Amino acid sequence: MDNKKGDKYYAQKAIENISTIQRYINGKSYEEFLSDEELIDAVMFRLIQAIENIKNIGAAFKENNPQIPWGDIIGFRNGIVHEYGKTDFLTVYETAANDIGSLKEALQTIV
Repeated sequence: MDNKKGDKYYAQKAIENISTIQRYINGKSYEEFLSDEELIDAVMFRLIQAIENIKNIGAAFKENNPQIPWGDIIGFRNGIVHEYGKTDFLTVYETAANDIGSLKEALQTIV
């Protein structure tokens, strides 16, 4: 997918959302996360927003960066959006607390 706003724009928007997620989740245990409905909603909303922006990054960048699991990222978003009642909150927490930093670093290479 090619876009008018450009890869840098979408990468920056995703990075901003990831930074917000990191700020929200910073220092929180899984138990704290699970017991805070507003935190869960905020993290999930920001994950969806970040991934929506990632979806708009051009095909050329994605093809040149096969180390990023683009399909898995989109699949994760689809699971959150379409199967909310079945969402594995441990996976959401671990993604937000542990895994999302490496995605942010990869996106920063665009910006």
